[in-house]
Amino acid sequence: MDTRRLLRFSATVLAAAGLLISGCTSGGAPSEASGTGPAADAASGPVSADPSELKKYYEQKLTWRACGVPDFQCATMKAPLDYAKPDGTEIDLAVARKKATGPGKRLGSLMVNPGGPGGSAIGYLQAYAGIGYPAPVRARYDMVAVDPRGVARSEPVECLSGPEMDAYTQVDQTPDDQAEVTALTDSFKKFAQGCEKRSGTILPHVSTVEAARDMDLFRAVLGDRKLTYVGASYGTFLGATYAELFPRRTGRLVLDGAMDPSLPARELNRDQTAGFETAFRSFAEDCVKRSDCPLGRKSAADVSHRMKTFFAQLDARPVPTGGDRELGESLATTGVIAAMYDESAWPQLRQALGAAMNGDGAPLLGLADSYYERESDGTYANLMFANSAVNCLDLPPSFTGPDDVTKALPSFEKASPVFGKGLAWAALNCTYWPVKATGTAHRIEAKGAAPIVVVGTTRDPATPYKWAQSLASQLSSGTLLTYNGDGHTAYGRGSDCIDTAINTYLLEGTPPPNGKKCS
Repeated sequence: MDTRRLLRFSATVLAAAGLLISGCTSGGAPSEASGTGPAADAASGPVSADPSELKKYYEQKLTWRACGVPDFQCATMKAPLDYAKPDGTEIDLAVARKKATGPGKRLGSLMVNPGGPGGSAIGYLQAYAGIGYPAPVRARYDMVAVDPRGVARSEPVECLSGPEMDAYTQVDQTPDDQAEVTALTDSFKKFAQGCEKRSGTILPHVSTVEAARDMDLFRAVLGDRKLTYVGASYGTFLGATYAELFPRRTGRLVLDGAMDPSLPARELNRDQTAGFETAFRSFAEDCVKRSDCPLGRKSAADVSHRMKTFFAQLDARPVPTGGDRELGESLATTGVIAAMYDESAWPQLRQALGAAMNGDGAPLLGLADSYYERESDGTYANLMFANSAVNCLDLPPSFTGPDDVTKALPSFEKASPVFGKGLAWAALNCTYWPVKATGTAHRIEAKGAAPIVVVGTTRDPATPYKWAQSLASQLSSGTLLTYNGDGHTAYGRGSDCIDTAINTYLLEGTPPPNGKKCS
């Protein structure tokens, strides 16, 4: 298992993504002019380049074309590889839209991002947001998305071949001796070397700050004076970073499944480890009530104990899957974690665990493959590659080396007896990254921004509720909306209370009262 601080980008669409935050803001210019030009806000700090050097990007015209899905259009937007040297190399960013359907006056563009880092915003738009967001919202807004740099259709980061990735995902991430520690660190080094070899040019330029700057280009090219945006999971950090860089260009922002940008990487990883434990405990409490619970019906604590025991058994003796790959502890753990993002997956998890305990690892392997975005032909989407590339650039690594992980293990295992050891070792990956981190943990206040709605779910596995509380308190215009429930993110997951509050904000500009709670 290799979670790499992964966050599910949407509980509605089963796909994997990741997390993390950056902090190195490169600022902007002291004037907004018309609100669609290259200058950033006065409060955003020093200018990294003469705004006139960015003019051609802000004033570019897109050529829209049909792109395979009815009613959707796609285009390619140019951006500088390096915003500090905007006259240098250019990159192509994929963008897409679905125009407002009416009735009612068009309100502009609603940009969406599903999280990750590494989740395809265009894929999310076409598969869900552009057709599944509430009809009144889609009627009044053009639904738009840009795949962030390094992701999917936008200069994707590449690292390993399919067979190499298969081997990588099966490496033991709960090492029991020095040989296993060496094998794990060697796998991280090989992954990093593969990224550098295949994507060395773009690797230093996929930070969240740069992705936020790309969002501002897209806003301007679309003709919007302010950004209206719904970001989920890591997308909340991307949105908060935008608000920090461009507070006066920030319109109606919804940050669902929020991250806390003030925390260093190790603390983020440990908090998320506790989040998965909270989610698994909720699953366990439900499981004991079900006749098909394969982990027993004695108590939730006993379910957790049996789960940990079964992982240990798989570590020693993987089970067959009917294919070339066996189900060992790493893949099994990833499969369980995948089901924590949405409680509707719990029946599937019970079935998969039951099958694995009876010698058939295929169903649980299927959950792991969905998490890694592995196709049936053995190829992988670039989700995991982009995830590491952004995470490792946004924050200094959690650990300096294996000895550092060993010292931290007790705190991780306290946070989660079930997942703690594996998640601690998984956080070692950025230690060997070939590009030095450019971001740092810091508070985001975004002074001068319009009201920003921060949404937190009380038993969210990937973005613990306390992160939403923290981000809402940091943002000078933040307002906290709470969903008391399970799963990752809240908007569009069945709560009329949540959906009504967010729809009202998007359509009328009226945020919910700070502290509003829904169930």
